[in-house]
Amino acid sequence: MTAPRPATDEGLLALRPRNLAEYVGQAGVVENLRVALLAARGREEPLEHTLFHGPPGLGKTTLAYIIAAEMGASIVTSSGPALERPGDLMGILSNLQPGDVLFIDEVHRLPSPVEEFLYSAMEDFRVDFVIGKGAFARTVRVPLKPFTLVAATTRAGLLSAPLRERFGLFYHLDFYSDADLCRVVQRSARLLEVPVDGEGAAEIARRSRGTPRIANRLLRRVRDYAQVEGDGRITRPVADTALTREGIDSLGLDGLDRKYLTTIIDNYGGGPVGIEALAATLNEETDTLVDMVEPFLLKIGYVIRTPQGRRAAAPVYPHLGRQQPEAEQRRVEGGKEGPAQPRLL
Repeated sequence: MTAPRPATDEGLLALRPRNLAEYVGQAGVVENLRVALLAARGREEPLEHTLFHGPPGLGKTTLAYIIAAEMGASIVTSSGPALERPGDLMGILSNLQPGDVLFIDEVHRLPSPVEEFLYSAMEDFRVDFVIGKGAFARTVRVPLKPFTLVAATTRAGLLSAPLRERFGLFYHLDFYSDADLCRVVQRSARLLEVPVDGEGAAEIARRSRGTPRIANRLLRRVRDYAQVEGDGRITRPVADTALTREGIDSLGLDGLDRKYLTTIIDNYGGGPVGIEALAATLNEETDTLVDMVEPFLLKIGYVIRTPQGRRAAAPVYPHLGRQQPEAEQRRVEGGKEGPAQPRLL
C-alpha cells in the first residue's frame, strides 16, 4: 500500500500534472527548472541534460514528462536495467528528433559499457562504433540530433563521476510537507470527482509518508471505503477508519515499517544492528529496506544510522507502546542524542 513502486494503472497516470503550473511542491526545483526552460526556449535550444535524484515517488518521472511538454517535444522512456548493450541505446538515440527528450529511470543501474557509450552522445551528440577486430578494426562516427537526456535515480551516490558531471542541471527532490501533500490530495480528488473536506484530505496527507504517489494511492483506497461503507464523501473519520483497516497507522507506517522497528527493539535491544542482519531476520532483501523502508524512518527521526549499525531512536518507543531501555534513556538524558522530531514540518 505504501511501497513507493511505479504506478501502472491509468487512474494514477491521469493524476499526473502535465505542466509546471499544475505541479505541487518542490518549490525551489520548480522555480529553477522554470527559468532553465524559459531560457532554453528563448535560445531555441534543447534543455541541458538534467538529473533528478531522491527517494521514490516524489515526482522525478512526472518532471521528465513536464519538461517534454514545456519544450513542445516528444519523450522516449527507458530504464537502466532495460539497456543491456550499447546497441540497445544506439537504436533509441538514432531515432530521436531534434529537441526530443530521452528519459532514463534508475540511471545508476546502467551497465558500464552502455554508460560509457552515453558520454560522447551527451557531450558532442555523436557516437563512435568500432567495427571489426584487430588489424581490421575501424571506427565509424554516427552523428546524432541534439536532444535532452533526463535521468532519474534513487541513489545518486552510485553514479560514476564522469556521468554525473555531464549533466548541466542537477536537482534533489525531498519529501513533501503535509501542507503540500494536502494540496496534492485535494487536486487528485477533484480529478477523480470524489468529494473530500479539508480534514479528510489532511488525514490522508498526514499518513502518506511525505510522498505524493502514496498519497494518491491512499486517496483511492479511502474513496473505495467511502463508497462502500459511507455516503461517498471523504471526511477525517472515514479516512482514519479506512487507513487503519489497511494497516497504516497515524504516522503512515505500515506493517513492514513496524516490523522493522520492533525487530531492532525486540531482537537487538534497540540496536545498533547491521542492515544485513536486519534483512536476514526480516527475510527481506537489503535493497528493500534501504530504498523503501529506511528513507522515511530516517527523515522523521525514528531510526539512527551509526558506524555500528541501525539504532531505534527515542520517539519510536512511545509510538509503538514500548518501554524505552534504561541505557537508551541515559543516553538521551545525558545529551548525547537530541530529541528527534516525529513529524514532517
